[in-house]
Amino acid sequence: MKVSRTSRLNGEYQKEISEILRKVKDRKPDLKGLISVTEVDVAPDLKTAYVYVSIYGTNETETKRSFALLQESAGFIRRELAGVMRMRTVPALTFRMDGSMTYGAKMDELFKKITYSTPETDEKE
Repeated sequence: MKVSRTSRLNGEYQKEISEILRKVKDRKPDLKGLISVTEVDVAPDLKTAYVYVSIYGTNETETKRSFALLQESAGFIRRELAGVMRMRTVPALTFRMDGSMTYGAKMDELFKKITYSTPETDEKE
């Protein structure tokens, strides 16, 4: 099975950005919640990359604030990536919210609300 260069880079960037987020949390104590890098999509020309993150905060306001702080830290994260990755250029990072975790939690709640009723057996005459 042949794996393309961009798919290998996607995995490496995902791993390294996850590590760098620990430093970002130390620098910005307002960055709260559980932040997961769910996917990185590097363009074939290696100039840009979309970083999909899932933020699990205590409320919607905290989640939005953490995402805004994460977007502000894109330059710092890119600079840290340049120090770690042995690449000629490091792509410009664009952060996007990944709603799959929220969607999954919502679906779990809906499934819990569904009650499966068994058909009542008719009395035999």
